[in-house]
Amino acid sequence: MSSSEGKTRVLVVDDELPILRFVEKILSRSGYHALVASSVSEAIKVLETTVVDLVITDLKMPKMSGMDLVRHVKENFRFTEVLMMTGFPSIESAVSAVKTGAEEYLTKPFTGEELLSAVRRALEKLKMRRLGSGEGQAFSTAPYGIIGRSEAMLKIFDAIGKAAKTSATVLITGESGTGKELVARAIHYSSSRAAAPFIPVNCGGIPEELLDNELFGSPRPQDEAPTSLFGAADGGTIFFDGIANLTHTMQTKLLRVIQDRKISAAGQGGTRKVDVRLLASSNRDLLSMVSGGTFREDLYYRINVIPIALPPLRERGSDILILTSYIATRCAGEMGKKAPGFSDSALEALKTYSWPGNVRELENTVQSLVVMCDRDVIDMTELPPYLRFTAFAEGGRAKTLAEVEREYIHYVMASVGGNKSQAADILGMDRKTLREKLKKIGDTSPD
Repeated sequence: MSSSEGKTRVLVVDDELPILRFVEKILSRSGYHALVASSVSEAIKVLETTVVDLVITDLKMPKMSGMDLVRHVKENFRFTEVLMMTGFPSIESAVSAVKTGAEEYLTKPFTGEELLSAVRRALEKLKMRRLGSGEGQAFSTAPYGIIGRSEAMLKIFDAIGKAAKTSATVLITGESGTGKELVARAIHYSSSRAAAPFIPVNCGGIPEELLDNELFGSPRPQDEAPTSLFGAADGGTIFFDGIANLTHTMQTKLLRVIQDRKISAAGQGGTRKVDVRLLASSNRDLLSMVSGGTFREDLYYRINVIPIALPPLRERGSDILILTSYIATRCAGEMGKKAPGFSDSALEALKTYSWPGNVRELENTVQSLVVMCDRDVIDMTELPPYLRFTAFAEGGRAKTLAEVEREYIHYVMASVGGNKSQAADILGMDRKTLREKLKKIGDTSPD
């Protein structure tokens, strides 16, 4: 193996030896593996035998020009970027170079720092393209089946591993759509309880009386044993999704089960001992609810033995691009079609958007793009309006708060396919409030 293994390979092409050596020296000192060629034909031979990440080429050279090399690279090497150098700067040549495919344009003479800044910018675009295309990624080996490589997610994977080794209660917090149930399942299926049931409970989607019967068992004839979710989860894990939605009465009953490890069915005598691990999640600030008297303090500390706070998607950096590629590949496979690529500008838009609905919103957006786009590459024009730049809105008139709210509610509803429960989660309100707002803005779609 060569000593350059693991380094970024940069091919420098220039017919002027002093420039060639200057650039090579700067790159080598900065940790890059620099290759050199004094002509386009020589550069092409290097490209045929060596994987190159970045080509830095002069514009004016004998026989074949740097523009010919740019075109050759763009038509034959998908994951190689190009940086153009020239001592004859002009608007026309700059525009031509960019249109042909050069990512950066550097005018001679330039300093070592100017060179390195241009190199870093070009390589960052290359990184985005590779992540956005899934190049070199093995999604099947993602830790716990969760896609992510960011520092924030590495900490989450570490926390999952530690939590799986115990039977302590875990409170998973994070914004709607960040994957709290995925983490809960990862903890269960990595634990000694993996062979036993994992029972999820939607705390906000079941009326109190029904939830009481579902959790602890409903009255039955004397010759029939009461059934319950706690009973079904015996030996395994029960996951309270959205625990902040439990009424005070249900909080009290749950606290008693956690303390006594026993359940009793409504209207039935006696109790039943259960061995169940409890995991819970919330997208609301439970400590603030404790201060406000809407969540029991003793229950909060019982469920918050191991806290895991999931980062929002906007704080996960390039994970957005990895997830985009994964979702597009999966969706295209389900449709029996080839997964489309994404242009650099589209990837940049996806990466810089705030994603208030997090991974769930990203998934809906990418699925829609794959379904609706018939092109091999999804560009900015295919993206939804909220991901594209708009110079003026309403002729430059500032919108009222009510207008902004109306547009955002319509956007969120569209992003989740009209699912009011998911939209309410993203918007941070209950279904009743969302229904009232939709009625007020003229949306009468059924629940």
